[in-house]
Amino acid sequence: MLYYITAFVFAAPIAWLGGYLTGVTMAGLFSAWFANWLSLRIYEDRSVSEVGLWLNKFSGENLLLGLAGGAGTAALVLGPPLLVGAAHLVSTPNDRPTVGTILFVGVVLVAGAVHEELLFRGYGFQELVAAAGPWATVVPVGVVFALLHGSNPGASWFSTFNTAAFGVLFGYAYLRSRDLWLPIGLHFGWNFTLTLFGVNVSGLRMKVTGYEMTWSAGNLWSGGAYGPEASILTTLMLVALVAFLRLAPVHRQRSPLTDPPAESAPCENSPS
Repeated sequence: MLYYITAFVFAAPIAWLGGYLTGVTMAGLFSAWFANWLSLRIYEDRSVSEVGLWLNKFSGENLLLGLAGGAGTAALVLGPPLLVGAAHLVSTPNDRPTVGTILFVGVVLVAGAVHEELLFRGYGFQELVAAAGPWATVVPVGVVFALLHGSNPGASWFSTFNTAAFGVLFGYAYLRSRDLWLPIGLHFGWNFTLTLFGVNVSGLRMKVTGYEMTWSAGNLWSGGAYGPEASILTTLMLVALVAFLRLAPVHRQRSPLTDPPAESAPCENSPS
C-alpha cells in the first residue's frame, strides 16, 4: 500500500519533469525505496541497506555473478536461433545507436531491476521468509510478480508462467546470497542483453543498437510480441540458470531480517 500511494503521488510530477519512460521508471524506484525505508524505520529501526544492499566485497562479487548468469543465459537463448537461421538481425536505419542512448537505456534498466527487487524481494518478502519459511514465500511472491506483468503488451499464459518462474528464480537467488545484489545482477543482465539483441523485454521494445531480431520460427520459439520471455527456449534456460545458481560460488551474507540473532546469553547447567 505504501508503494502504490507513493507512486500515485509522485509518478505524474516525475513524468512531467523527465518524460514518460523516465517518470514511470524513477517513480517506481522511488516508491519501492520509500516503502522499504518507512517500513524499516517504523518496525525495525534499520536503514534500507539492511534489506541486502550492503556495499562490500561480497556484494560486488555476487553482483558480478548475477550479471554473468543473466547475460550469459540471455545470449544462449538468442544466439543459437541466429546461428541456425531461425532468426536474423535486421538493420533499422532510423534507430541509429548513440552512446547517450545506450547509457540512458542502461540507467533505465538498472533502475527497473533495483525497483522490482526492492519491491518483491525487499522488506515485506524478507519478513515473510522469517515468519512463513523460504518456499512458502518465494513461490507465492513469484506468482504475484508474474500477475503484475500480465497487463504488459503481448502477455499470454505462457509468458505468465515463465515470468512466475523468473520470480521464483530471483527469490531463490536471494535465499542463496541473502542480499539483493545477486538477483539485481540476474535481472539487469538478462534485460540489458535482450535489448542489445533488439528483442522485446516483457512486451516492451527499447531500441539501442540499430538492429532488431526477426524470427522465421513460430511464437513458441520467439515468444511473439511479449519477446523471448514467452518462449520455450527461455523455459529450458531457466532450468540451466537454477543449476548455475546452485553451483556458483555465491557469498552468503548475514541478513538481520531473515537470519536469527546470534545467541549471546550464557547457558545454564540443567539439573542432573
